[in-house]
Amino acid sequence: MNILLIGSGGREHALAWKMAQSPLVDMVHSTPGNPGMDEEGPCFDVTVTDIQKLVQLTLQVEPDLIVIGPEAPLAEGLSDILRARGFDVFGPSQQAAQLESSKAFSKARMVQYGVPTAAYGEFTDPVLAKSYLRTLEAPYVLKADGLAAGKGVVIAETLDQADAEIDEMLSGKFGDASATLVIEEFMHGEEASIFVITDGTGAIYLPAAQDHKRAGDGDTGPNT
Repeated sequence: MNILLIGSGGREHALAWKMAQSPLVDMVHSTPGNPGMDEEGPCFDVTVTDIQKLVQLTLQVEPDLIVIGPEAPLAEGLSDILRARGFDVFGPSQQAAQLESSKAFSKARMVQYGVPTAAYGEFTDPVLAKSYLRTLEAPYVLKADGLAAGKGVVIAETLDQADAEIDEMLSGKFGDASATLVIEEFMHGEEASIFVITDGTGAIYLPAAQDHKRAGDGDTGPNT
């Protein structure tokens, strides 16, 4: 089996390293890859956001399986485009990827299907956002709706900080990603993630994992 792995981060390096160990795998191609991934198989110089060139590369390589790591090409619908061309793809559809690419979409689905979640509001107007803010208690959780390379969440300790952050986000701090702002109730306690691989019918649960997101020791400082 030949695999095309799309991405260049540590996550994709780990995937390339592990997939290359499988007796089922003959070759792992990566794009754009990184020096570590280059040791597992050839890398191509096509970025993850160049959808047209990614499709051309796929037609050139003709992989048996395509694994898409980053969120951005999934949000752009790459998996749908490649599946329509007959390829097997590991990665959610564009519609399903909205659970990651839009925090407002994700929160709305949780409410719709009765998944317990923190109280929230969705805003494009700073006046309405600040009004909602005053119904909550500090600290305040402000999130850019779209993808912001992991930097789109700010936990403000005071009302003044939160007000200033609302103005910055809705004024384009994160470009289009913060054109819509989600404000959430702050929840105290341990945070853990449980990852699930699904084909839409069955599901395989992976072990729980935990992010330690704050830059400083003792869960202090900005989110990273």
